[in-house]
Amino acid sequence: MGSQINHDRSAGAALEVTGVTVKVVGRTLLAGIDWRVEYGEHWVVLGPNGAGKTTLLSVAAAVRHPSSGTARVLGHRLGRVDLRELRRHIGLVAASQRLVDEELMEEEGLTTQTVVLTGYTGSSAPLWDRYGPRERDRADALLADLGCKDLGDRPFRVCSQGERGRVRIARALMADPAILLLDEPFAGLDLPGREDLITAIEDLAGSRPALTTVLVTHHLEEVPATTTHALLVRDARVLAAGPVDEVLTGENLSECFGRRLALARADGRWYVRAARPRL
Repeated sequence: MGSQINHDRSAGAALEVTGVTVKVVGRTLLAGIDWRVEYGEHWVVLGPNGAGKTTLLSVAAAVRHPSSGTARVLGHRLGRVDLRELRRHIGLVAASQRLVDEELMEEEGLTTQTVVLTGYTGSSAPLWDRYGPRERDRADALLADLGCKDLGDRPFRVCSQGERGRVRIARALMADPAILLLDEPFAGLDLPGREDLITAIEDLAGSRPALTTVLVTHHLEEVPATTTHALLVRDARVLAAGPVDEVLTGENLSECFGRRLALARADGRWYVRAARPRL
């Protein structure tokens, strides 16, 4: 296997899966998925619980191999590339993600800046000899970009859930990934925390136009206004995929979630509710 990873836009899509099926102990988690994400696009993956969203993201993150079909990430086919090297170019953020060793966090009171620094080495504990002034300045700059400028010296364990969500993204960006994958990053956030995180994601689209993003959620209210494309999944299959304005329709969403839904949009954001019959 070659270890040289490049993500030249002229070499193909940022992410391409063809006929991807994933089966675990006889259960089909994904069935014949076709999906292509171009560089610089911002996708949302929507669907009910158990539809296969997180499984699909795990393939995109080079964490899981398909049972059949092919998956190419940053131009490299899974199964024919050094996965450890490939993952250095993929930023993965999940609310359930354990960022650093929990014992270290409690015993040493690791600061937010240190948590972000571990993203540079992709490690669960700080590797102090790898962090120089340049890396520390980058960590501080990323925290500032994510609206956390004043949190650098604060122990991470005392940060709010909303602050932790933005710190996770800063950590994922430390290695300067070509693609950022966000797996339900709003889980457990209150309304202010959710809105702060959405704003941070929207700002990334403007400050890093080359960065490709994929967000997994099942709440329309969490979809950033900067989203360019949408993928709807139901029962392990693709229901619809394409430009967001074409895919996010009341008809498509009603079919995806299995009930009649009324969709509205304001200031670039989407809102949905159950459609009630008129009396």
